[in-house]
Amino acid sequence: MSDATRAVRRPRLTPTTLGWWIADYVYAAAAQVRGVVDRAEPASFRSGDGAPILVIPGIYETWQFMQPLVTALHDRGHPVHVIELLHRNRRPVIDSARHVADYLAEHDLHDVIIAAHSKGGLIGKEIMVHGSATSRVRGMVAVAAPFSGSSYARFLLLPSLRIFSPTDATIVGLARERQVNARIVSVYGRFDPHIPAGSYLDGARNVELDTGGHFRVLANPRVIAELIQLAE
Repeated sequence: MSDATRAVRRPRLTPTTLGWWIADYVYAAAAQVRGVVDRAEPASFRSGDGAPILVIPGIYETWQFMQPLVTALHDRGHPVHVIELLHRNRRPVIDSARHVADYLAEHDLHDVIIAAHSKGGLIGKEIMVHGSATSRVRGMVAVAAPFSGSSYARFLLLPSLRIFSPTDATIVGLARERQVNARIVSVYGRFDPHIPAGSYLDGARNVELDTGGHFRVLANPRVIAELIQLAE
């Protein structure tokens, strides 16, 4: 399959993909509940001698959406940093990237590996190509990131969601910045109910999982394996 074909492929709704879709929202609901009842302090994951990991969740997500990754990487000796100031990540991509860059400078972090989900992948790439923190980041594993936007965004009323339109200035601008793509691993499922065109990123290491979903793929062992490979 050519790169162009991969980039424009459209998902089909079948009994299998419908099952993935349902399971996806079960995962998302459980993660939202975990975000309310879980009492783990993000600062407790900052210890370790390995390469530092920076976690950037997607829009409306708490860091607990990515807790399986946080726990697995911390258990392997990596300090994992959660940007609590982002909260549910509703700020514009560029503003969020500035907050993250300030955090990296404040904590003097270098050789950082970004673990990002969805909108977090856009923020991560913005950090890698613009601003004062570009040299602090080694690479990024982005899971289900809308690098080419989502055609569904034009139907959404909230400004915080309409930014995912394929014609949005930030989406278009980041797509033109190809020089860092070789340092990005884009991981995504065969079917994503939120990003119909998928998360294929030209020039990156693209990993298509043999499953589907937008949220539940975060817990896929391959995601953790790709992070470990990049970090270690």
